[in-house]
Amino acid sequence: MKKIGLTLLASLFLLLSACSAQQAKPEGEAKQGNQQQPPAQQVELMVLAAASLTDALTSLKTIYENDHPGVTLTFSFGSSGKLAQQIEQGAPADLFLSASQQDMNKLDEKQLILKDTRVDFSGNSLVLVTEKDSAIAVSSFEDLTDPALKHIALGAPETVPAGRYTKEVLENLKLWDTLTDRLVYGSDVRQVLTFVEAGNAEVGVVYASDAAISKNVKVLATSKPEWHKPIVYPGAVIGASTNADAAKAFLAYLTSEEGKKVLGEYGFQ
Repeated sequence: MKKIGLTLLASLFLLLSACSAQQAKPEGEAKQGNQQQPPAQQVELMVLAAASLTDALTSLKTIYENDHPGVTLTFSFGSSGKLAQQIEQGAPADLFLSASQQDMNKLDEKQLILKDTRVDFSGNSLVLVTEKDSAIAVSSFEDLTDPALKHIALGAPETVPAGRYTKEVLENLKLWDTLTDRLVYGSDVRQVLTFVEAGNAEVGVVYASDAAISKNVKVLATSKPEWHKPIVYPGAVIGASTNADAAKAFLAYLTSEEGKKVLGEYGFQ
């Protein structure tokens, strides 16, 4: 009888020990099998981009966001000069995609971009265009002295890179002073394109990429590269960006084979 009592006491002790061990098991360990991965961080990337990039970047937006579900691309398009001014004034932005080295250089000098992220991601060329049904008999930039041309549209040289390049062309050809009274200025290169499409100017100077996306204009002539500085598109992450890593990733995508392919489809070089 005594032996049976001792056996029961031993069994009871083992049972209590097992229960205590189970209760002492860390809560985190008990739930470890049911833990879920936290959702991917959502990032809204604010990109200030040259107006000439509008169609290409709008197309890239869908492709990129599908491949990067945590990233939303938000674009603000305009002339590179005005966008650079906005950045200088503290406008919230993560990435600047410029149509000229000059405007990027200004931000670089003021230490407003991350210098080591700056990269040239594309190029372009200047073309002379007219409305698609126009009978204008012009086949070169030298022909801009034709008296039939009452209005010649170009971007404002002070803020629009395409206008700046156009001025260089006209100065090289000794035509700038001759044509001054006939020049009509657009606030960005897309407005110049609109002037020509609407017939508000007989001809206009835009990028080849702008002419490529318009069904309402035709190209009359292409500027020779030696008439102006190289048309290069630099991009850089803004120094004050709160999404620098995401901005670097998108910039890297623009220089990838896939990014270059899409840009090429829209007339960029």
